[in-house]
Amino acid sequence: MGYGGGDPAMGRQIGRSGDGGIDGVINEDALGLDAVYIQAKRYAPENKVGRPALQAFVGSLTGEGASKAVFVTTSDFSTEAKGYVEKVQQRIVLINGDRLARLMIQNGVGVRVRRSYHISSVDEDYFADI
Repeated sequence: MGYGGGDPAMGRQIGRSGDGGIDGVINEDALGLDAVYIQAKRYAPENKVGRPALQAFVGSLTGEGASKAVFVTTSDFSTEAKGYVEKVQQRIVLINGDRLARLMIQNGVGVRVRRSYHISSVDEDYFADI
């Protein structure tokens, strides 16, 4: 998506599964002056991320002095979690499973093109001067 200039060295993994904190950080610029903190949860579709998980994440962000973050889940977020994020000081973007899949396809991450179709139409501007 262009964060870190596309350089893999601009991101780093911090936490491990089950740590309840921050999973990674991506530097937005080469000097690391602005960073985006990341938390990821792999949940079953029926198990939504609730407000307590977001509160724990905000606590971790506060401890790091972070102002930007992304919380990603393979499932979805509860209504309470969505409402809570709108009220906190940090800018937190929530990415649910559906949006994650769309972003993966759009950016070619973790996906493979199986079949491609090209549909052509007549370019009327091409014939305008004839």
